[in-house]
Amino acid sequence: MIEPTLRLERRLLKEEFDLIVALDEVGRGALAGPVAVGAAVMDAAGSRRRVPEGLRDSKLITERRRPQMALRAADWVRASAVGWASAAEIDEVGIMRALGLAASRAVQEAIEAAGAAERVLVLLDGNLDYISPVHPAPLTVRTVVKGDRDCASVSAASVIAKVARDTLMTDLHPEHPAYRWDRNKGYASAEHRRAIGELGLTPLHRSSWAIIAPTTLF
Repeated sequence: MIEPTLRLERRLLKEEFDLIVALDEVGRGALAGPVAVGAAVMDAAGSRRRVPEGLRDSKLITERRRPQMALRAADWVRASAVGWASAAEIDEVGIMRALGLAASRAVQEAIEAAGAAERVLVLLDGNLDYISPVHPAPLTVRTVVKGDRDCASVSAASVIAKVARDTLMTDLHPEHPAYRWDRNKGYASAEHRRAIGELGLTPLHRSSWAIIAPTTLF
């Protein structure tokens, strides 16, 4: 298994930047609930610290181990935050702009917690810069394909966001227990789709999406 490193972050912090704000999203493909973007702030001093043992992209960490790893990741980085965009915002502006809103909120909160710096880089998992079009001020953004796998700061953002969103969906489960968000976290499991077919959508579903199968005419 590939272990994430700080190789890229160390080089960038040594040569070009004072702070790196690493970002990763969770919940993009869910049918219900918000999308979340985790932010983890790394500085030069932090980049010299050892990566927490077992830190990975959140998808590679078991659900049982994620909460403890999220706590360790948050303690390891200079600052962290989670930005959100609601299902209603996703319906209003579309998923990519909603991701940008969540990312912008995460960056603003994380930089405020970390303290001002002149040279800040946003390190964004993936190949698409969805934050720049909506952020209120110019940003220097670098996208990194498989960043959550290869870059330890992005891995930290990944697990912090995943645990925050999973906790939220579990907390929302008692309001709509038939949909079993405690198990599926709003994603398209068979039991979730079955409940939608029987009961329809809740206000927390992304109603602009083609969630309910069209009626068969013939």
